[in-house]
Amino acid sequence: MPVETHELSCDILVAGGGAAGVPCALAAARGGAKVILCQDRPVLGGNASSEVRMHIVGANGTGGSERGSELETEAREGGIIEEIRLDNSVRNPQRSASVFDLILYDKCREEQNLTLLLNTTLTSVQMNGDCIENAIADRQSTEDRFHIHAKVFIDCTGDGRLGAEAGAAFTEGREDREQFGEALAVNKSDEQRLGSTILIQARKHDQPMPFTAPSWARSFSKQDLRLRLYATPGDEEPTHEYGYWWAEWGGELDTVKDNEVIRDELLAAALGIWDHVKNGPPEEDNSRDPFEASQWALDWIGFLPGKRESRRFIGQHILTEQDVLESREFYDAIAYGGWSLDLHPPAGIDAPNEPPCRQHPVPHLYDIPLRCCVARAISNLMFAGRNLSATHVAFSSTRVMATCAVVGQGVGTAAAHAVLHDLSVNDLADNESAIRAIQQRLLRDDAYLIHRSNHDTEDLAQLAIITASSEIPSGEAMNVVSELTRSVHGERGAPPSRRVKGTHRWMSDPAAGLPAWLQLEWKEPVSINEVQLIFDTGLHRHLTLSHHDGYASKMQWGQPQPETVRDYTIEFHDGQQWNTLIQVTGNYQRLRRHRFDVSYEVTRLRIQVTQTNGLGGARIVEVRVTEKSPNNWS
Repeated sequence: MPVETHELSCDILVAGGGAAGVPCALAAARGGAKVILCQDRPVLGGNASSEVRMHIVGANGTGGSERGSELETEAREGGIIEEIRLDNSVRNPQRSASVFDLILYDKCREEQNLTLLLNTTLTSVQMNGDCIENAIADRQSTEDRFHIHAKVFIDCTGDGRLGAEAGAAFTEGREDREQFGEALAVNKSDEQRLGSTILIQARKHDQPMPFTAPSWARSFSKQDLRLRLYATPGDEEPTHEYGYWWAEWGGELDTVKDNEVIRDELLAAALGIWDHVKNGPPEEDNSRDPFEASQWALDWIGFLPGKRESRRFIGQHILTEQDVLESREFYDAIAYGGWSLDLHPPAGIDAPNEPPCRQHPVPHLYDIPLRCCVARAISNLMFAGRNLSATHVAFSSTRVMATCAVVGQGVGTAAAHAVLHDLSVNDLADNESAIRAIQQRLLRDDAYLIHRSNHDTEDLAQLAIITASSEIPSGEAMNVVSELTRSVHGERGAPPSRRVKGTHRWMSDPAAGLPAWLQLEWKEPVSINEVQLIFDTGLHRHLTLSHHDGYASKMQWGQPQPETVRDYTIEFHDGQQWNTLIQVTGNYQRLRRHRFDVSYEVTRLRIQVTQTNGLGGARIVEVRVTEKSPNNWS
C-alpha cells in the first residue's frame, strides 16, 4: 500500500515531545493557538520517559535551604512542569516510568487546541525565502506522510532536526576560552561534547540471582571505576535500582550520526559494569559491603541512549558562562536556570583518571532570554530545550530537563502571543509591549521570572482590603497581593540588587486551627467571573520521579505536598448575604483557576480553608480576581 499524504494546518508546530516540547505545546495551546505536537517516539517525555528513565532536575538540584529560614530560596520550577510533577507525585506513588508517560499523554489529549502525532518523525521542510512554509513528517507505523503548514515552527527535538533541515545556523562541540572569554572553556576549540548514557534498573529478590554477561560486554577493573562506582559517598549503596548516570560514552563522536554505535557501546558498558557488580572484578578483592549484590537482578535496561548534547542553535543572543555566573539581567527573560555548570569529560567512562563530572556552582538563579530561542536568519523558527543558543559551558547548566521545561513554556507562550497578534517572532524581543505581555502571561500562569512581578491592570485583588481570620509574623494576609509568588531572597535566589525579601504568602496561625479564612473587600461592588489561587507546594524541596530509592526517600513523593490547601470554599457577599461560588475537596495542585459562566457583583470575597494536606495552618501565596476572558493578554 503506498504512503498516503495528508495536508495539515495549525498556528504552531512543535517538533519534539520531551521535557521542553510538552510544556511548550501546552503553553501555546492554552494561550489560544492551534498547535500540532509531533513526536518521533511512541511516548512523550524524552530523557524522562520510560524509554530512558532519567529523573528531571533543575534549578534547585545543586543548592537550596530549609523551610522557614530567613535565607530561604524556593528554586523549584513553577508553571506547567510543577503541575506535571504534582500530578505525578499523587497519581504515581508506585514511581512507574510508564505511568509518567501516561500522565504526559493525558495532558496533551485533554488539551482541545492541541493535536498530538506520536511515532511521527520530521524529515524535511519546504522553505519560502527565509520562512518555513511547511514541515514534512513521516509515520512509518501507518504509512502516512504529513505536510504540516504553520505560522510558527518550534524545534524542541533536542538534536535540532527541524532547524537543521531549515538551514538554521548551529554549532557543535566546545568553544575555546578566547571566543567568549570563558574561564571554564577549553584552551583549543574542538567538536567534542558531553556523551550519552544508557540506564539500567535492578531489583532485589529473596534468593540468589546469578548473572552471566554476554560475550560482547566490556570488562572493568576496580581501577577503571575507582572515581565512579567506588566513589559512592559515605556508606551509601550504589544505585542498583536506578542505574549509573556516569556510564557515559560517545562525546568524542558525532552524537547524531554515530548514535547507533554509541548505543551498542553503552549497552556493552552498562552490562560490563553490572557484571563487575554481580561477579566481582577478576583477581581483585570485591568484599566492600555495599557491593554485595547476590540477590539483585536486572529488571530493565534501556535501548535508547539518554543524550546530553548535540547541536546548539545560534540565536539572537548566545548565552555565556558570564551570563550564568553573574546572573545578568535580560529585559526579555522568559525563564530561569540554576543548575551548576556541569561539565563532563567527552571520553566518559574511557577517561578513568578524570571524575565523571566537574560541577561549578552557580551562585544565583539566572535569566534565560527569549533571544536565545529565536533563529537569526529564519523568520518563523524558534527553539527550546538543550538546543537553545548557548556556549558549551553555559549549556552545561541550561541542558537539565526542568530548565528545558520552563524555557519550553516561555517559548510556547511567546509563540502564541505572536500568532494571536500577527507579529513576527523575529521582532518580539524588540517589541517592549509584547515582551511585557508575554512576561505577565507567564507570571499569571505561575512561571517564575526573577525580579518580575504581577502588573496585571485587570487584577481587582490589588484594589481590595485584605483581612484574615488569623496570621503569623511574615505571613500577613496582604502578602497574597505582594505581586510575587515565592520566597527568593536567599543567597541563591538572585544577586542582592534583584532580591525582594518576604515570604510572599498568607499563613494562618496553626494555633488557631482550621477552618481559616482570607477575605477581600472592596469599597464599591465589583464584577468578577474568575478567581485564581496559588497555593504553597513546598518549592524549597526536590520533587521529581526518580527510580533511585535513596533520592526518592528525601522527597514528599506519592502524596500531596503537606503545605498545600486541600479543601476550600470560595464565597462572595452581594451586599446582603454570603453565597457559595465553588467548593473544592482533594486539591493538591499549586495553581487553581476558577472561571464562572456569568459575572457576579460582589462587595466581599472569602476563601475559606477547611483542610490542608498535612500542615496545621492555611497557606495561600497569591489571589487574583478578574472579569475577562482567560485568553486575553494584559
